[in-house]
Amino acid sequence: MGRTQILVIGNNDSECEQRQLDMAYRTGQLIAEQGAVLVTGGMGGVMMAASHGCKDAGGITLGILPHNDPKAANQFCDIVVPTGVGLMRDFINVHSADGIIVIGGGVGTLSEMCAAYMYNKPMVAIVGSGGMADRFAGKYLDHRRRSIIRTASSAAEAVKEIFCIIGSADRHQAHKTTHD
Repeated sequence: MGRTQILVIGNNDSECEQRQLDMAYRTGQLIAEQGAVLVTGGMGGVMMAASHGCKDAGGITLGILPHNDPKAANQFCDIVVPTGVGLMRDFINVHSADGIIVIGGGVGTLSEMCAAYMYNKPMVAIVGSGGMADRFAGKYLDHRRRSIIRTASSAAEAVKEIFCIIGSADRHQAHKTTHD
């Protein structure tokens, strides 16, 4: 098994606020400190701030772009995947991650949250970051109640929670494999 991969999603440049950038930067740092790979959509805003934080902490960043031009990635992406598939890359982002942290976000973020929900990927939303994170924190996305979107009040709490969830899932899977 390779390194844990955490996807951070949220606002892009035009609608990003400083508090979201600060949360994303800190989240990226903490993901690096856990030895995990940071996965983002490779663009600006929350994606760039998280990547910057991860790089400053010595981590590895993966940017999965909707475009086919690798030069569209932010300067903090170590590995760039220029998909050329537009917004369908939201599913690639989700499938590339063991868990997702949500910071703010608009409809693009919601698209990734829906993909994560459909595939039962654990999500933690940072409350107070605005947008989709605040709107869906502590809730299910539909009547099927597949997996609740966990809440955190800070970057540190979000990273701790996502690793706790992933650790529980890994232990459950190991137990299941060993005993089936």
